[in-house]
Amino acid sequence: MPSKPMKPCRKLGCINLTNEGFCEEHKQLNKQHDNERGNANKRGYNYRWQKARLSFLQKNPLCVRCLNENKYTSATVVDHIKPHKGDMNLFWDKKNWQPLCKHHHDVKTVTEDGGFGNR
Repeated sequence: MPSKPMKPCRKLGCINLTNEGFCEEHKQLNKQHDNERGNANKRGYNYRWQKARLSFLQKNPLCVRCLNENKYTSATVVDHIKPHKGDMNLFWDKKNWQPLCKHHHDVKTVTEDGGFGNR
């Protein structure tokens, strides 16, 4: 059975090929970033968040961005309108929450975090 073809490294601009997400050169950098960032639980996304998220989505079941486009799409993500960056007061401020579908949350995250060559 043939092996899977190698893919480009996930690091933006890297041309190295790998069978994993990141090439050997960028694997350590990604690990370092993950360690600095902390796991989901340390960032506040714990059982308390899961309960609050579910309650919010039950009360706000539609994606607000889809509604602006006259579409009706189920919201699956509770988005922090202003990124909290570890500020737990902002994290738990329900006025800073909005219901989004995965597509619109991904677009917002890429735009804010500088993915796909954005800064």
